Amino acid sequence: MYVDFVRDRITQLRMQKGVSEYQMSYDLGHSRGYIYNISSGKALPPLKEFFAICDYFGITPQQFFDTDSQEPALIQKVVQGLHQLDPQDIHMILDIIDRMAK
Repeated sequence: MYVDFVRDRITQLRMQKGVSEYQMSYDLGHSRGYIYNISSGKALPPLKEFFAICDYFGITPQQFFDTDSQEPALIQKVVQGLHQLDPQDIHMILDIIDRMAK
């Protein structure tokens, strides 16, 4: 079950990013079939490589496992931007989100 989840999630995120298995393997510094082997269920990435995959997608490991988020990399960018704002601005943005969610 978890093997399937990891495989499917990597495929989903890779497709959202618009890169091929080959390109992702190359970008991560591996042989051509590295991501194919993960996507096909033949292998799982070791923990160090899992962290590299999360970095590749611009997400945290927590966001990797959060299937409620359709665009985890975009949400990560928003969170990073919020860290640069003062509390008053964050409250204004929260008010906007609340209005839009209704």
